[in-house]
Amino acid sequence: MSIRPFRDIKRRKTKEINVGNVKVGANNPISVQSMTNTLTTDVEATIKQINEIHSEGADIVRVSCPDESSTKALKEIIKGIDVPIVADIHFHYKRAIEAAVNGASCLRINPGNIGSINKIREVIKAAKDNNCSIRVGVNAGSLEKDILDKYKEPCPEALVESALRNIRILEDEDFSNLKISVKSSDVFLSIEAYRQLSKVTDYPLHLGITEAGSFVPGSIKSSIGIGSLLLEGIGDTIRISLSDNPVEEVKIGNEILKSLNLRERGVKIISCPSCARQGFQVIETVKILEEKLSHIKTPITLSVIGCVVNGPGEAAMTDVGITGGNKGSNMLYLSGVQSEKVMTKDMIDKVVIEVEKKASELENN
Repeated sequence: MSIRPFRDIKRRKTKEINVGNVKVGANNPISVQSMTNTLTTDVEATIKQINEIHSEGADIVRVSCPDESSTKALKEIIKGIDVPIVADIHFHYKRAIEAAVNGASCLRINPGNIGSINKIREVIKAAKDNNCSIRVGVNAGSLEKDILDKYKEPCPEALVESALRNIRILEDEDFSNLKISVKSSDVFLSIEAYRQLSKVTDYPLHLGITEAGSFVPGSIKSSIGIGSLLLEGIGDTIRISLSDNPVEEVKIGNEILKSLNLRERGVKIISCPSCARQGFQVIETVKILEEKLSHIKTPITLSVIGCVVNGPGEAAMTDVGITGGNKGSNMLYLSGVQSEKVMTKDMIDKVVIEVEKKASELENN
């Protein structure tokens, strides 16, 4: 059982490209990405982190390749993972070629800072030969000097001009398996740049508010910026940039998509903020349930409401619900219908059992 969305988001129509086995753009699901922060040359640590990121729900993972040792490490890393890798490349064209040869599914580059057209052609040939897509990654902090001189400072028009220039470089070499990003740490600049870019190209757009900060401020900035664009139907992949564990980036990314009914994955908990009416400790209960139910990937809705003011109404719209009652006696709801009274001391275990049972039923149907 799920709450019917008030309205559906009409997504902007884009071209379809491939990032490994993940299809991006067109009518495909919006993918969530993150990036490792281990040394790429530490193969064991990088594999471990990629698998943790993937397990949390990332569809694509980016890995930094600043030197030859890192691009060579990709070959071993890819043997231990099951998710497409984007190689993050800056300046040196040989790193891009090595990454493509060693198994990267996508290259994140700015063609304009790769060098001569002959070097760009070599990168494009390597991408074509190895079925590798390219992300044109424009960043407000690293715009071309002539564009900065023209606009005097980073602005939406400057980011869009840089993106279109780099797209043309690839198109002139008959390459179109690409996606684009125009990121800034400024929410308003990012939103307007993506809006403008979406009007002049139909390539898939990778959304992000770059260098957003630590967990709380970065999550809020990203939710506002990325969420605003998604509401307008703009965006085909997203990455939450946090000064935190990359797994947290994936959690926030998935929650943004779930809140907009753009992704269904795992247990969606609807809970009250708690007050003096609560029949049990809502905040602690939700924290424990989030941990105990984190292994479930099947889309399920769970309401945890501390009293009978809003509890029955919320429970009527969720797969499993618990509503606080008097003297430690709470009401359990299954598929929106009252099921049985549950004492507070038994409540968490009972809810976990019922959610797992519901997940099993849905998986087998």
